Amino acid sequence: MSAPRAARVRDLVRASLLERVPRDHREPDRVFRRRRSVVAITLVIGATLLGFSLSVRPGDPTFYVLTGALAAVWVVGGLASGPLHLGRLPVRGALRRPVLTPIAIGLLASAVFVLGALVVREIGPLDRLVENVLAHARRGSLAAVLALALLNGIAEEVFFRGALFAAIGRRYPVVLSTVIYTIATLATGNAMLAFAAITLGAVLGLQRRASGGILAPILTHVTWSCAMVLALPPLFAAHS
Repeated sequence: MSAPRAARVRDLVRASLLERVPRDHREPDRVFRRRRSVVAITLVIGATLLGFSLSVRPGDPTFYVLTGALAAVWVVGGLASGPLHLGRLPVRGALRRPVLTPIAIGLLASAVFVLGALVVREIGPLDRLVENVLAHARRGSLAAVLALALLNGIAEEVFFRGALFAAIGRRYPVVLSTVIYTIATLATGNAMLAFAAITLGAVLGLQRRASGGILAPILTHVTWSCAMVLALPPLFAAHS
């Protein structure tokens, strides 16, 4: 890679994950307290539904109902908590809605996870944890699982990088939102999903802080979700 191109890539990464665009999203104390209350209630309901959804036998239609209901909980709770913002990133000297860069980050994250999966499938206990999740795609409708994965990716960002991130305040929002996201995912009882939550969640949190909104995390999350649903089942099936 040439020096000018490498410099452009560094600037792009810095703008997408590290620097912060100017914005004023301050809220009155009353509104902030209400947001926190709505977020807390939504978090309890959502984590409970998440645990139930992945405890359903693969192929059972109840899985689709619970997963769809989970997405609805995240979206309704996120929107009910207060105003959310799409965010902007600097592109060629102007602030624009982030589109291509978040998708590229999602593809890069997907490639890293696929490489990691090649290692995980060689480790018996970890392989079984991943297989427990992939069974829903194998024994059920792949199209339905893909649609629900994309829907829940959007819904999770509306809530976790939208409402929850805003409810945390100014002190360590990336760290705290990632930790809470991981704890909520632990309701599934699957350590591999929790690992995915803490690694992907950190990247999504940095995007939220940098752009000031949820559009970049949404695009990265749905890109990653699509790649995981399509890539991992054949990868693990070929190994079994």
